[in-house]
Amino acid sequence: MNDLNKEYWNQRWLNGQTGWDIGYASPALLDYMKDFTDKNLKILIPGCGNAYEAEALVEMGFTNISLIDISPAAVEMLHQKFKKYPRVNCICNDFFEHQGTYDFILEQTFFCALHPDRRLDYIDHCASLLNDGGQVAGLLFASPFKVEGPPFGGDRDEYRNLFEKRFRLLKMESCNNSIPPRAGNELFFIAEKKN
Repeated sequence: MNDLNKEYWNQRWLNGQTGWDIGYASPALLDYMKDFTDKNLKILIPGCGNAYEAEALVEMGFTNISLIDISPAAVEMLHQKFKKYPRVNCICNDFFEHQGTYDFILEQTFFCALHPDRRLDYIDHCASLLNDGGQVAGLLFASPFKVEGPPFGGDRDEYRNLFEKRFRLLKMESCNNSIPPRAGNELFFIAEKKN
């Protein structure tokens, strides 16, 4: 398996190998975010790719969104896409080296792009970036995959055991509004940082 590093992901972008990109914001994530009343929350979207969710959040009135991706090609595209939106901060960096404080982390296809050996690192780093009471929420694949990833699948019990080390799981249930190709194979979760 290729090292899942900056060069690997940048080559995927440069070669148009972006099979994870659905071309629009995930309906499940938009449905969840539409009920947020505090539009000033500091939001981080790691491994954001084309950041369709960020576009939708701007339209919903959110004012403090940070996007991070390890691929310079992806981030250059983001700078162009969001150049008229100063409330969107585009960062080219490794998520695990990123420092900052946030109220909310939106998970969309980043967790599944990480090798499973990095999952606990992801959870620890999410906790380190979140303010007290901060949350991470989003979508995870609901079953393991037979072919070595990325993407990498998993199951509810595995995720629960990992997240509960640093978070209180408020929700981990089958997603009822997945995109058609992922219907029946996604979990929607909300996890709140333990103080």
